Amino acid sequence: MIRYRSAAAAALLTLAVPFSGIASAAPVTYKVDDSHTHPRFSYSHFGLSTQLSSFKKTTGTVVFDAEARTGSVDITIDTTSVNTGSAAFDEHIQAEDFLETAKHPTATFKSTKVVFEGDKPSSIDGLLTIKGITRPVTLTVTSFLSMPHPMVKKPAIGANAHTTIKRSDFGAGKYAPYVGDELRIDISLEAIAP
Repeated sequence: MIRYRSAAAAALLTLAVPFSGIASAAPVTYKVDDSHTHPRFSYSHFGLSTQLSSFKKTTGTVVFDAEARTGSVDITIDTTSVNTGSAAFDEHIQAEDFLETAKHPTATFKSTKVVFEGDKPSSIDGLLTIKGITRPVTLTVTSFLSMPHPMVKKPAIGANAHTTIKRSDFGAGKYAPYVGDELRIDISLEAIAP
């Protein structure tokens, strides 16, 4: 079984970080802010360039207990919202050989463990499902911040994380190895408490 080091989607795990400056006697649920949460993926295109694409629609929740330093992350990505920069290529990526969005319109990440270093999350283990295939991944959390949101005046959390997977492990390996089988997933995420 392959264990992936992370960064994607990402950022997802960081949402499980306690809200600094707020004492919490119970877990708090944060809702993903879709307008500021953007999963991205990148891969080698024949070695000529690194292609960068993203998804426009992401939903989910992050639950954490600040005192216990525990949390969970549950994210859903609308794979029909893929954005490659080309409408024709968006359709190509959604075809059967890749995301097959007609049958699998979403990808999900559900955490199984959030690892902290002190009071900061450093990684998040979880299950990533793409095209109905589920694999364990580890997201590496590269930054996080918890603070009162300056606009909505509610507790908010932001994070960046990443991981690397193989397309072929999720039934999307067409053209590998010429088009890179290794796919890096990055996620910048924000979530706000009710």
